[in-house]
Amino acid sequence: MAAKTWGHRIVMDPAILFGKPHIAGTRIAVDLILEKLAAGESLEQILAAHPRLTPEDIRAALAFAAECVRSLEVYPVEAETRETPGG
Repeated sequence: MAAKTWGHRIVMDPAILFGKPHIAGTRIAVDLILEKLAAGESLEQILAAHPRLTPEDIRAALAFAAECVRSLEVYPVEAETRETPGG
């Protein structure tokens, strides 16, 4: 298993952002970074908008998200067959 590359950068504190995972020393939530990337913002745009962030912080947010997805329990289901309207 890969070492945690986000361990010292991503923190959760109930007193900050209601416990949402965020970049240590900031109030910048991991989900905000992910939303910006998903919306097509570049690394440079995110860093310009949030000067306290570093490229390593953004990579840590991505690594954290990947680990969260990897830890999900997935159960295979059969694909639903849908009838087409009128057919």
